[in-house]
Amino acid sequence: MGAGISGIASDRDTECVSPRWSTKLGDVPESCISLILASLDPPEICKLARVNRAFHAASLADFVWESKLPSNYRFLVRRVLREDPDLLSKKEVYSRLCQASCFDDGNEVFWLDKISGDICLCISSKALKITGIDDRRYWNYIATNESRFSTVAYLQQIWWVEVVGEIEFQFVPGQYSLFFRLQLGKSSRKFGRRVSNLDQVHGWNIKPVRFQLSTSNGHRATSECYLYNPGNWVDYHVGDFYIDNPSTPVRIKFSMVQIDCTHTKGGLCVDSVLICPTGFKKR
Repeated sequence: MGAGISGIASDRDTECVSPRWSTKLGDVPESCISLILASLDPPEICKLARVNRAFHAASLADFVWESKLPSNYRFLVRRVLREDPDLLSKKEVYSRLCQASCFDDGNEVFWLDKISGDICLCISSKALKITGIDDRRYWNYIATNESRFSTVAYLQQIWWVEVVGEIEFQFVPGQYSLFFRLQLGKSSRKFGRRVSNLDQVHGWNIKPVRFQLSTSNGHRATSECYLYNPGNWVDYHVGDFYIDNPSTPVRIKFSMVQIDCTHTKGGLCVDSVLICPTGFKKR
């Protein structure tokens, strides 16, 4: 008798504790999911979008992605993608801006860092003004798979080295760094292995190369450096500049020169110029 009553009581307790219905993940309102996703980083949003249909639908909300876009995204869409930003969803805008996109006749590349959303620019050697570039006795362009532009400018020999460039662009506020990507010697593939030809490398250990940059908002930087590490690509830091106003385009001028005419210089590859947020290359 006691055992029977005890059993009945146990069954009732179990019935009271166990829920009569359960809430599934798919029952969470889409608007609530969107609010949660908006507080996450883009890689996390993309992972959660694969959980179920509700999460996928919530991940498409414009306000989720608008908070991840730079404040000048409308300018970027028009300048880089050559499209109307009002005709694209915010997720599509973010996705396409994160992909390396060529613009200005393919001589410049733009992309957003997928983690931070920072703006990065790369400028081809073909967009730079190089003294003597039209005379094949001094310079020529060579094809290579070691450049995102598939071509680099190669110096055989010259007395006066001067490479100058400029770009006008609209950046988001922050500190940016500018680099020249250079290599002493030229590389090729032989029997599946990378080999470097250093035969024409000379004159770079006598006087340093002078790097300079200036911006239309008043920033200037100068640095000097001997070129080093033959056979390997090196990013030479020119200097930093600051952006305060995201709505105003800034013109940036930069150069590298070695104009000591007491000796010739040769065997130099000029690939590109990189502009990125300060600290980006360390991440």
